[in-house]
Amino acid sequence: MRFLSAAAARVASLVQLGVAATSLVVILAASATAQSDAVSSALRDRVKQAVQGSTDYAAPIHAAIEKYYQDRSFELLWRKDGRRTDKATALLAALRGLTADGLEPEDYDVSAAEKLLDSDTPLDQARGEFMLTRGLVLAAADLSTGRVNANVLDKDMAPNQRKPDYAALLKDGTANDDPKTFFDGLAPQGAQYPALKKALVEWREKAKTVRYTTVPAVTGLIKPGATDERIAILRKRLAETEPDVPAPGPQGANFYDDGLVAAVKRYQDQHNLSVDGVIGGKTVFSLNIPVEERVQQVVANLDRRRWAPEIPGDRFVMINAADYSMYFYDEGKVAFRSKVIVGTPKDQTPEVSSTLITFQTNPYWTVPSSIAGEEYLPMLQRDPYALQRSNMKIFADWSSSTEVDPGSVDWSSINPKAFPYRIRQEPGAGNALGYIFFGFQNRFGIYMHDTASRFLFGEGSRNFSHGCIRLQNPFDFVEAAFKSSAMKTRVAAMANSGAQASFGFDKPIAIHVTYQTVFADETGKVQLRDDVYGRDRKVYAAMKRTRVLEKRSS
Repeated sequence: MRFLSAAAARVASLVQLGVAATSLVVILAASATAQSDAVSSALRDRVKQAVQGSTDYAAPIHAAIEKYYQDRSFELLWRKDGRRTDKATALLAALRGLTADGLEPEDYDVSAAEKLLDSDTPLDQARGEFMLTRGLVLAAADLSTGRVNANVLDKDMAPNQRKPDYAALLKDGTANDDPKTFFDGLAPQGAQYPALKKALVEWREKAKTVRYTTVPAVTGLIKPGATDERIAILRKRLAETEPDVPAPGPQGANFYDDGLVAAVKRYQDQHNLSVDGVIGGKTVFSLNIPVEERVQQVVANLDRRRWAPEIPGDRFVMINAADYSMYFYDEGKVAFRSKVIVGTPKDQTPEVSSTLITFQTNPYWTVPSSIAGEEYLPMLQRDPYALQRSNMKIFADWSSSTEVDPGSVDWSSINPKAFPYRIRQEPGAGNALGYIFFGFQNRFGIYMHDTASRFLFGEGSRNFSHGCIRLQNPFDFVEAAFKSSAMKTRVAAMANSGAQASFGFDKPIAIHVTYQTVFADETGKVQLRDDVYGRDRKVYAAMKRTRVLEKRSS
């Protein structure tokens, strides 16, 4: 009997333990549910607060986040079973990895989101949840369309920059199990973007250890065969970045020998300077650009690559104003290339995308009123008939065909800011547009054309125009576009005859005018160009500015 009583007692004890354990599980589950409900409620409040306090820029981002969480009843994304999820950890790592793309992880609140997600309080967890979700959306938008809104930053930076679909980016980003793979898929595809990322790694490594030797300013020119104490300094500076810089020859360290001339020419070629081996102000200026500035230049150009599609089709013209170059691609391959002349730093060539449909021979050049007031009015004030020597006519106004005798006008009374007359240059050998003109629709009024000043193509830095693009070999471009030497001959004959004629391309050609100061050439080698328009500095500064996403409460 005692044995049965003891057994019964043990059974009763086990039953009590089982009931207690079950009760504990129920209590813990209820506690976890209450904790989750508290975080969801706090998240709902945080999202509402963000929506109500959004800046204009962030309003569509917060609206997309609100809709996303509403559809899932504010169920958490980044915490489960009382801890941060593995996917949240992977996302935080992927966001930190965006330094390789020239982006700043703290733009996406990485550190704060991580700390808050791991907090014990529902309010902090909700804030961390919201921050990480918003960071995902912002990073996805930056990778797919660019960190900087180019159209707002500068009137001359007007590419066809895509607008992000925040809702789609959020949906796709949260559905993807590997955040890094998701981000990699958003970045521009093709050869250029990876080449620039590799260059960024290399320049950042240089910035840690390298301090370039400063080449003293040059007054005048140092030509091959000269003896100058700065030659030894120049040799040392070139050897810091360039391969195969030879040691001094028997004439001594200060003699500008053939081996060093060849190294200087290679440097000039890579940086689009006049490849003449002559050391002048532009070459010295380029050599003295600090490593840190090169890093910033690569970062800015990575963002440019994100503004528009990497491969804009199979048939297009690509003009790089920073490289003074034009490439025509047909069926995905380079069919034609040419030097170009672009705008001065004052009259910059803008970044635009459009379509070439027609072209014409022996065009008139109608002088823009700004050029007429700034450049031609002073000439007319000195000599009313000065423009006639350039085969130009003056008309009463922009809608009139009545020609004006320039000697009958009191040019001293004309306001250069409101020049009332229309000046037109007649076709001919001296016409500013040359013998052939390629128009394309854009809000800047620029176009591509031949030129009478062909000698300027011999310069390395070819920024001499008022913004339009002067093409070195326009008739060769016609041949490439039509795949027909007979068409080239026909158009050239028409141009040489003085006849005005319009032609249509057999099919439209997309044209993209860009400004890429860092790019990979056809061999894959990264090329650097001077930021003559100062746009890199603007882009980099804008990337470093903190985004204002919510208005401060008063």
